This record gives sequence, C-alpha cells and structure tokens, in this order.
Amino acid sequence: MNINGTLIGELIFYSLILFVPLVGFLSFYLGKRKTTSPKVIALVGAVLSIVPPLGLIYLGALALKEDIKQPNLDKLAEKAA
Repeated sequence: MNINGTLIGELIFYSLILFVPLVGFLSFYLGKRKTTSPKVIALVGAVLSIVPPLGLIYLGALALKEDIKQPNLDKLAEKAA
C-alpha cells in the first residue's frame, strides 16, 4: 500500500489553514469577555494553535478564566443624571 506524502502534507496544511483562524477568532471572542487585551490574547491563541493540542489547551484555560467585571451601565447613567 502506497502512502502519498504530498497528500498527507496537504491535509496538514489545509487543517492548519482552518484551525489557526478558528482558534484565533475564538480566543478573541473569549478575550473580549475575560481580559482587557483581546487582540494580544487572539494573537497568542493563533500562534499556539500551530501545534493543535496547545491551541485547544489554551482555549480551555481561557474558557475557565472568570469574566472581568463590567461597570453597571444603569449606575453610570444615574450618576450622570
């Protein structure tokens, strides 16, 4: 049975083309809710996702992080009035 090395390389390449932006987008989405610097978080997630298990571990750690506290807009509106 012949295994074509080009086919395996293409599968790896195309999976990375799909996986890196997906992890970067998910990192940015979670970073907006959980950190104050979502762009840096998205960049780190995209770089780590070049090695897929690291990207998944990073997303898991980010998902388990607590949300940052957003100021209550009602209280801000009362103070402004």
